[in-house]
This record gives sequence, C-alpha cells and structure tokens, in this order.
Amino acid sequence: MIFPLSWLIDYVDLNISPEELGEMLTMAGLELEALNDKGKDLDNVVVAEILEVGQHPNADRLSLCTVTDGATNYKVVCGATNMKAGDKVALAKIGAVLPSGPKFPDGLKIKKSKIRGEESLGMLCAANEIGLGEESDGIMILPEKTELNQTLADSLGYDNIIFEISITPNRPDCLSLYGISREVSAILGENIKRPSFKVKENGDDISGLTSVEVLDSVGCPRYSCRVIKDVKIAPSPEWLKNRLEASGIRSINNVVDVTNYVLLEQGQPLHAFDYDLLSEHKIIVRNAENEEILTTLDGVERKLSSEDIVICDGNGPVALGGVMGGVDSEVNDNTKNILLESAYFDPVRVRKTSKRTGLKSESSYRFERGVDPNNVTNALNRAAELIREVSGGKIANGIIDVYPSPIIPKEVTLSVNKVRNLLGISIETDEIVEMMQSLEIEPLNIDGDNILFKVPTFRVDIEREVDLIEEVARIFGYDNIAAISPEVPMVANSINVITIMEKRLRDVFVSHGFLEVINYSFDDEELLKIFDSSSAINILNPLSKDYSSMRTSILLGLIKNVKLNLSRQTQDIRLFESGKIFYPKDKGQLPNEIKKFAAVATGKKEPEVWNGKALDFFDHKSVLERSFEVLSVDSIVNYESVDGIDFLHPGKSSLIKIGSETLGFIGELHPDTLEKLGIHERVYVLEIDLPILSSSYTKSRKKFQPLPKYPSLKRDIALVVDQKVSAQEILVKMKEVNSKIVEDAWVFDVYKGKSLESGKKSVAVSMLLRDKDKTLTDDDANKVQQKILKKLEKTLGAELRSI
Repeated sequence: MIFPLSWLIDYVDLNISPEELGEMLTMAGLELEALNDKGKDLDNVVVAEILEVGQHPNADRLSLCTVTDGATNYKVVCGATNMKAGDKVALAKIGAVLPSGPKFPDGLKIKKSKIRGEESLGMLCAANEIGLGEESDGIMILPEKTELNQTLADSLGYDNIIFEISITPNRPDCLSLYGISREVSAILGENIKRPSFKVKENGDDISGLTSVEVLDSVGCPRYSCRVIKDVKIAPSPEWLKNRLEASGIRSINNVVDVTNYVLLEQGQPLHAFDYDLLSEHKIIVRNAENEEILTTLDGVERKLSSEDIVICDGNGPVALGGVMGGVDSEVNDNTKNILLESAYFDPVRVRKTSKRTGLKSESSYRFERGVDPNNVTNALNRAAELIREVSGGKIANGIIDVYPSPIIPKEVTLSVNKVRNLLGISIETDEIVEMMQSLEIEPLNIDGDNILFKVPTFRVDIEREVDLIEEVARIFGYDNIAAISPEVPMVANSINVITIMEKRLRDVFVSHGFLEVINYSFDDEELLKIFDSSSAINILNPLSKDYSSMRTSILLGLIKNVKLNLSRQTQDIRLFESGKIFYPKDKGQLPNEIKKFAAVATGKKEPEVWNGKALDFFDHKSVLERSFEVLSVDSIVNYESVDGIDFLHPGKSSLIKIGSETLGFIGELHPDTLEKLGIHERVYVLEIDLPILSSSYTKSRKKFQPLPKYPSLKRDIALVVDQKVSAQEILVKMKEVNSKIVEDAWVFDVYKGKSLESGKKSVAVSMLLRDKDKTLTDDDANKVQQKILKKLEKTLGAELRSI
C-alpha cells in the first residue's frame, strides 16, 4: 500500500515524525517497507510565478518565459505549452541537480545555457523530471495559492513524503487510507476524521433509467449502482491527479480517477460503465458460460469458465466481476452518461478467476482478500458525489442496492482474565473496551469478566477470542509488554524406543551403501492397492491423481524412486525410508498411523567392481540380519514362507516373524508387479513394523560377556529332510535343545539331487561349541550332537546323511 503522508493527515492528526510513525505501524503489524522523501534532493528547485509567456524568436515550438521567485526575475526557454501568465511552477535554478529517473537516467545538473540564440537561466520542470509524478504533456502547475520565496520541497510539505506499507493477506481492511488511519488513530489515541460528504441528487429517478438482476447471489451477495448523467470527461484536477500518482496509480481521466481515488480511500473497488453503451441499459449478474467470450480492458479476448462471475447488459458480458471491466463499455472521451458500480464478490471465486486468467488488478487484489460488504453503498455515494464535483454530472435520484441476504457482524466473547494471563499484563476492562472502540469493535454486553464484542465485517481476520487478545496486544504495544523468561522445569525426556531403533537401522543401512529418502505421505490410490488392498484415506484437495490418497505402504514411493533412477541410467540403487502409513478409522476419527521401515535394492552387489555379480535375495537379507544383530533381536527373529502376498516372488521371499507376530516381509518383487510398474530389472524389497519390533527390542538387550578362556569345537552335520522343511526351522529346533555349550549354528550348504529320495533335500549345518568353564572333549561334543539329532528326528523327521 503506497500513499503520501499528506493524505493520511486528512483523517488523523499527527504529532510524531514520519520515521516514528513508520516504526509504530511496523510494531502494530503493518510493516514499513519504504519511506521516501521525494523533495529532499530538490533544494535548488523553487516555487516561481510566470510573469510573461512569449514566442521564442528563433523557434516555432519554443516559448520564452519570464518568471520570478519573488525576489529575482529569470528568462527561461521552455518547450511546454500548458502554462500561462500567473501560473505557479517549479523552477530549477542554475546549479540544481535533478534526480535520476526515466527522463534523466543519470540525473541532470542545470547550467546557464543558450537555446537557439536565447539565454536560459534555469528550467521549468515537469513532475516526472523531478521524481514527483508520471509522464505528462507539460510542466508541473502548482496550486494557485502556493507561496513564492520557498523551495518546492517546503511548499509540498508532507505531499513529498511517501509511505510504502506491506499489508498481510489477513488484513484487507488496511488496503485503504481510511483503514490505515483507523490503525494510526487507535495507536496514538487520536480521533479519526471521517470523509464528510452529502450526495446531491438532481436527475431523473434511477428506477426509470436502469435495472439490476443478480442471478448468482452466492458469487455476488451484494450489487449496488448509481447513474450519473451529463458528465464531462476531462483531465482530473491537480489535487486528484497528484494523490493518485503519489500512490502509484496513473491518472486517466476525471471519472476513472475518482473510482481509483475511492478505491484507495475506502478500500472498495468500483467500476464506471458508459451508460449509453450498455444494451437495454440494464445489468445482469450471473455465472459465465463455458467458452463464453469477453474482451477485457487490456484488449485481450478471454474464454470464460462457468466458475467466473460476469456482469452483463442485454446482449452479454461487459465485465469480469471483481477482476476487470470489458472494453465494449469502458468510459472514453465521448462518454456523457455513466453507470457506477459498487459490489461485493465472493473472494474465493474472484481468486480462482484471477489465477486462471492471469489477471491481477487493484480490484481483484482487494476482492480476493475480502472487502467490507457493508461499506458498498457508502463508497458508491462517495464516488458519485466526487464525480459530480469534478465532471459536472447530474446524479439520478435513488440508488439500486441488491442485497438479499445481509452479512451480519460476528460476535466474539473476550475474557479479561485470559487477556491478563496470556499477555502477562495488568489491564482493566474499561481500557480493553476503549482499545476495541478505537478499532470500531463495539462492546454489546459486559458480564463480569466477560465482554461480548460485535466485530465489524471489515475485520475478516477476527474469528475467535484469541484474535481479540492479539488486538489488545497490538494497541497496548508489543514493546510495552515486559519480557519474562518462562519457568521451564528440568525434566529428562523419556526415551523414545522407536527413535533409537530408527537411528540404529539408519546407521546399518547407510554403512551398507543405502541412501535415505523422504517421500510424500500420499500416493496414487490405484497403485497403493498393489501393495495393500485396504481402503485408503482420500485427500479432499489432492495435488494430482498421483497424490490422491494417504499411503498405506511406503514401498510404493521407494519403488517409484527406483523407476525414476533407472530411467536416468542409474542402475545400482539402494534406498530406504522410515515413515508412517495411514489407515482409516470410524467417521470423524483421526486415522490410525503406523511407523514402518522399508528398503529397496537393485543392481550389482558391488557396484564399483566392473564384473561384479548381481545383488540377490540373500545380499538384501544379510543387511536386515545385521540390523537385527545391532538391535539384539536376531535370536528371536524367524523367517517363514510367504503366503498371500501377491506382489512378491513366491520362491524368493519370506515373512519375518517374532514369535507369532508378523514383523514384516522381505523378498524379490513378482515379475507381474514389475511389469505393472514399468520396471525391467529385479528389485528386492523389505518392510518391517517398527512398533512390533520395539516391543521385542526393549526385552532383548544383549549383555556383555567376558572373553572366552577355553577353545571352541566346530562340528558339521548333514541332514536329510523333506523339501518343505526350511533351514530356519532346523536352526530354531536346534536352539530349543537349550544346551549351554551350543554357542552358534548356521547353514552352509543345501543340496538337492539324484542321490537323494524324491521330495528330500540335504541341509548341512555347522555348530560352534564351547564350555565357559572347561575345555571340551570329543565325548562332550558327541553327547550334545546326539541330543540335537534326536530332537531334529523327532520334530522334523530329519536323518543324518550317510553319503
């Protein structure tokens, strides 16, 4: 929001410097981005009066002017034609340095010179040449009452001090001079001066001139208009033009400039239609039809959407509601009669239209943040009266105001004790009431500690009690609230077992060449069903179909990462992720969240070796087993054949179990699954449930043991078992023997061949035996071995292989 300080002073008296005001606004939440004094470098530019305008004797397009600064007369050659004797102008004397800008990129130092044979002792300046306005057709003409014998900067006073304030999206009420004045008056405790005017109607009755029909009352809850006849389109008076240009808006003509002036003053966008260009002289507000065409004021032909709001006459659209008018009904130099619009449009609809069309305007900027629906007619009347004053038009009797469902101010209750406790200040009820009233938030009822306030409709940011407390803090002054360090008890955090496990899992996988990824918590619902057939939680406003549901498996994201890397010619990929999956609960309840750890791998076992072998199931499993060793749960983890997991290869995968609970799975993706996902390489995956793992982790801590004093013995046995018996089952049964001298056991060979009976296989197992109290003898080892063989024969039907 850009504005000259002189405009602000029209509404509130100031007794502080511009710098102090900027600091106070910033502390109140209206950040000062820039404070420019445009007259500070114009010390040698003075107010002068033209005494005489004569023709240059040697140039048809130049004038020779005699001017005075009140003490000395000067001859100045000038190329402009808009001045006359008696005008007050800006004279740059010899030695003056004009600021750099569009006209003079490097600035300009005024020197005594001869132009076409005539001496020129200075320069009569246009506003844009001294940084005070836009490009113009002539020199700057100052108000008639401007006094001589002073610098231009002194004559302008606060007009040359320009504020630029950053307004947050939740404070559209401050996108106006009056809104900022209300803030300043509340902060300083000064009374605010409302713009004073009275509409002078002297035309025909408006009901006989036009009609308004609102067919889309959701998109346009309120639409008002007036008709002004016999206007004279002309350049705006200097006061109006100067204020707009100081606020960063180019002057167009007196009628359009008034609508922009009221926009800046009241925060209410308006639009002036050429009344005579409106077919049937009527207004219809409706939804646009798909592919309907409207040429906007910027000359671009636009195809509309059914979500757009259009203002129509008897033939069709003449404006895009809340965004921009149409070229077919714009005010031009021949306009005699105007229909002046003031309305309230739905912020969401305006924002969507503005974003879709790429049209950004001062109007859409305000409408999409929310203007005051109950200030529509006040702004309309203000603009109508100003147009009458600057154009000489006649305002038709009456106003059309279509407002079928008035928007009622909210009511919010505030507890005084809560204000004291939350802000840590001592404040009384009447002080809070006074602060709120200065912001035009009126008390409706005071009941002991509670105050019921009516929140005006221009404060769209105030919804709850805490919002009112924030208002108290702003006006009280954040810097007046003492800084007190909170009392924080020194309490040791409880150990989060899952966090500890995640760290250790991360360390193991990173040490084996895996990289950690973090994917979105939402994914494609159809692809998620490949890995989990459970119902997913759908997202109401998904980024796209690919991210339409909360994930029920973290594997899908990892596999997409693999596919992306393979498409970029990266063949050796090892990735892992730790994150949550989500399952729906009953309606109205938050979802069930489960922490999972997953990893994927494809490519070579040792990527740096040029002819290294391909990574396989056992390489992937070895990393997981190392993780279980680090977590001290390796002795209680079992592996079982996969049943019912369609996306895994049935012969190269297994379930991971702790007791009767399924911890997760590990294996190679099924070829059909790879084909569905568009992957042509073997991919190995694993996924484990961290909450299930954590319960075992806390019970299975390894204890340090002293180094063994006595040597170990190693025994190998080859067993013949049914092919359906897994190696894991053999090892589990061996551990169940519970001999204190069996230190470890592992499978080192599996054989299937003609030398064995059909349906049989040979499994070779190594045992490491040690007694911590003595040196083992062969007799001791034989006894343990026989005990284990009997156990295996009884439970698994195992026989000692004889060949």
